[in-house]
Amino acid sequence: MKRIMTAAVAAAAVGLCGAAAQAESLKIGFLATLSGPPAVLGQHMRDGFLLGVKQAGGKLGGLDTEVIVVDDELKPDGALTKVRGLLERDEVDMMAGVVFSNVMMAVYKPIIDSETIFVGANAGPSPIAGRACSPYFFTTSYQNDQNHEAMGKYAEDAGYKRMIVMAPNYQAGKDSIAGFKRHFKGEIVDELYTKLGQLDFSSEITRIAAAKPDAIFTFMPGGMGVNLVKQYKQAGLAGQIPFLSAFTVDETTLPATKDAALGLQGGAQWAPNIDNAANKAFVEAFEVEYGYPPATYAAQGYDAARLIDAALAKAGGTGDKQALMAALKEAPFDSVRGDFSYNTNNFPIQDVYVVEAVKRDDGKYVTQTVEKVFEDKVDAYVEQCRMN
Repeated sequence: MKRIMTAAVAAAAVGLCGAAAQAESLKIGFLATLSGPPAVLGQHMRDGFLLGVKQAGGKLGGLDTEVIVVDDELKPDGALTKVRGLLERDEVDMMAGVVFSNVMMAVYKPIIDSETIFVGANAGPSPIAGRACSPYFFTTSYQNDQNHEAMGKYAEDAGYKRMIVMAPNYQAGKDSIAGFKRHFKGEIVDELYTKLGQLDFSSEITRIAAAKPDAIFTFMPGGMGVNLVKQYKQAGLAGQIPFLSAFTVDETTLPATKDAALGLQGGAQWAPNIDNAANKAFVEAFEVEYGYPPATYAAQGYDAARLIDAALAKAGGTGDKQALMAALKEAPFDSVRGDFSYNTNNFPIQDVYVVEAVKRDDGKYVTQTVEKVFEDKVDAYVEQCRMN
């Protein structure tokens, strides 16, 4: 009997040690698009996040951190299967990432329903900022409409009267056009929705040339944006019809478009030249680490890692999930975008700018801020969120 009791005590001690060891580690599932023409977006987001983990010594919040990076291949159904694997097989403590809104809409509910904390680093579809908001979801990016709203106001203030708007036919594209039209009060001559991933815009460019609008506004991320900018220039429209955009002319597309994009403007909540200590340190460290200038996706990924790091430290680890969510809500870190806080729906209240493509003295192409359009911008769907 004494031997049995001793064995039982020893087993309990091993169990306690195992629990303690588990409490000293953190496993994060990171979902990103890393295949095909949009892969560069996921690459930037992943690299920014991993830089944040590296700068924390591989220990977010002091916990040994494993990041399981998964390629969603821009396939919502496949992404859902992979997320279930991360939640059920890998038993991740948190989820992070997601570039495209169609993927976000597929994986959001299963993650939230599992009561897994989810820190988004790009996609911000309107439904999850509004009626489908959750205390388990936070984002270090934006609500999809925000940057497009800035360009709508910019176009209105510039005096444009007739415009064509164009975006891919999926949730983020619809949010983009909705955001632009919220502040542009002139005539929308044509509203063009293209296939997600489309690379030939000859038909759309023909329609634009025939309509002769005062300007166009478009949202075409990744390879779509590269091809659109090149074809627009080749068609001779660049010098005739002003080209306004968001997520079309940035550090993910500029290495391919180069001079064809110089001077083109877009809406963004971040640019490499934003003047604060955190941003200067990030841009320098990112270029040293990876050899290329960071885009918004990288900045958002980096902020996601630093948010998790600071919140874990404040909450004392992952043991008390409510305390951790409360710590995340406080955004207890210095964001690379400068002023940053969470609204009641866990979406950012932040400044939004017009940025412009420029060529640096070292020959690299980047964006830089031209003017601030919105200060402390609140998203348009927060009133629909039922969280207090």
